[in-house]
Amino acid sequence: MLVGCGQDAGSAAPAAPAAVSPVASSSPPASSPVTSSGTLAPPTSVPRSASRPAPSPPSATPVRNCGSPEFTTSDPDGGWSDGGYYVHNNMWNSDEAGPETLRACAYDNWYVDSTQPSTTSVKTYPNVHKDINDQNGKPFNDYSVIRSTFAGRGPGTGIYDVAYDLWLNGVGDGKGVTEVMVWTENLKQQPSGDKVGTYTADGHAYDVWADDDGYIAFVSQATQYSGAVDLKAMIAWGIGKGFIPPNPTVNQIGYGIEFCSTSGGKARFTLTDFSVTMS
Repeated sequence: MLVGCGQDAGSAAPAAPAAVSPVASSSPPASSPVTSSGTLAPPTSVPRSASRPAPSPPSATPVRNCGSPEFTTSDPDGGWSDGGYYVHNNMWNSDEAGPETLRACAYDNWYVDSTQPSTTSVKTYPNVHKDINDQNGKPFNDYSVIRSTFAGRGPGTGIYDVAYDLWLNGVGDGKGVTEVMVWTENLKQQPSGDKVGTYTADGHAYDVWADDDGYIAFVSQATQYSGAVDLKAMIAWGIGKGFIPPNPTVNQIGYGIEFCSTSGGKARFTLTDFSVTMS
């Protein structure tokens, strides 16, 4: 998760509470707008590379309408447990964030209206996530399958990325913790670290970025509004390249949007599919 465009926050969303009633989490969010050194990272703005190939036509987003939400929140830490997943407003950088309201019909059918100023620090990461073993995780080698489906569409204005956020060997800032992101849509954002290679799977090519603080991001070269990703294969590739420690625990898998800016106006992110299969 980024503090500013191109800077890793090293923190995460909180675990889903045990109760399934639509109430805000009782514990403070693990996500915080600070670096591992405990200081607010300065925002930077890095434009998308002009050399990046033009996006191929995106796959169609499943048509779903959330006309009668089961849950609505404008609370910076508001969240809802549903179907074994947790939908979280996650306005973790609330000191800089503008207003944001999340409305959910189900864990895989919700939307966010967000109004963020024209600055480059990441303000919010509304998302849906699955906690593994109450965030204690399970060893990677215990799984033969870790796959996920998604459908999410950003507003097409401002600065943001639509992305998976995976936490290995723990959740949030801590020694030995690894954060793995998979960006499916990107508008004027750049991950932390340096480009270290290219990963190709299922007909999609990803620019891979990594830093020295346990962060690796797979950035799709073409926008994907919906599809499926083999997360086990991506983690295995990162292990083979030395960016991820061998046999890490898999603690949390989430998907949502990192809002830096909506150019000062109200903008909407819509999610119409999400699932995680682990066996």
